[in-house]
Amino acid sequence: MTTSRRLLLTGGAGLAAAIALAACGGSSSDEPAVAEDATFADGSTMKKLADAGKITIGTKFDQPLFGQAGPDGTPAGFDVEIGTLIAAALGIEKKSIEWVETVSANREPFIENGKVDLVVATYTINDTRKEVVDFAGPYYVAGQALMVTKDNEDITGEDTLEGKKVASVEGSTPAQYMTDNHPEAELSTFDTYSNCVTALTNGQVDAVTTDNVILAGFVAANKEELKLVGDGATFTEEPYGIGLKKGDDDFRTFVNDTLQAAYDDGSWAKAWEETAGAVLPTPDPPEIDRY
Repeated sequence: MTTSRRLLLTGGAGLAAAIALAACGGSSSDEPAVAEDATFADGSTMKKLADAGKITIGTKFDQPLFGQAGPDGTPAGFDVEIGTLIAAALGIEKKSIEWVETVSANREPFIENGKVDLVVATYTINDTRKEVVDFAGPYYVAGQALMVTKDNEDITGEDTLEGKKVASVEGSTPAQYMTDNHPEAELSTFDTYSNCVTALTNGQVDAVTTDNVILAGFVAANKEELKLVGDGATFTEEPYGIGLKKGDDDFRTFVNDTLQAAYDDGSWAKAWEETAGAVLPTPDPPEIDRY
């Protein structure tokens, strides 16, 4: 194992542990209050899940701050807390959530084939995806940025990518942006962002591109080797939504209502501060798009 790889693993594990501790708050009393008297229409997805007392949620397992698996295999981060808020509104405790690792390329198939009930996985809402799945939210708006090694002075922005090797994840909007807007760069795609970072630290690529909040987590885990280009300057808008089965309008309305309630009562901000807030300031929640 190279020194770079060892540092990445150690730093990532440390940050994941810190996130997990913050999210738990050392006590189950800090978890969202579970609805005890919620009633749902017969035949609705909400009633099915509430009656079962469990829900399956797809999320990332390798993204510090948003969804990263801890030593026990349970993910922690902002996306995990958002999923927990939705489960609580259904009357489902956090311990009854089944978390399924969901990478960028399999989010739509997992929703379509019923492997998961929801996907909360740094999932950018766009028109192409809305052809096959529906979205609630957005619950956060990120932006695409670049990350390089600490000693890289050649890449200063997206206008300096000509001839450079850039990594992103297969099936992601950042990868598609590179294909559409920067054919002069050499794009390499991987299945996970952690593998992109490994390619960067071992010299296989010159930069990694994805959303600024994802990259910030990796930099926080390995500040001695990695940095954000232009202090994390972004060049796109990436509205994160909650993916669910297409045509389930009642469930989408319920999730949107749950998000709005979390905005209003401060639980959304609390979830941020206990996870991504370890590195990033608390933003204003975005306006929900009830399309």
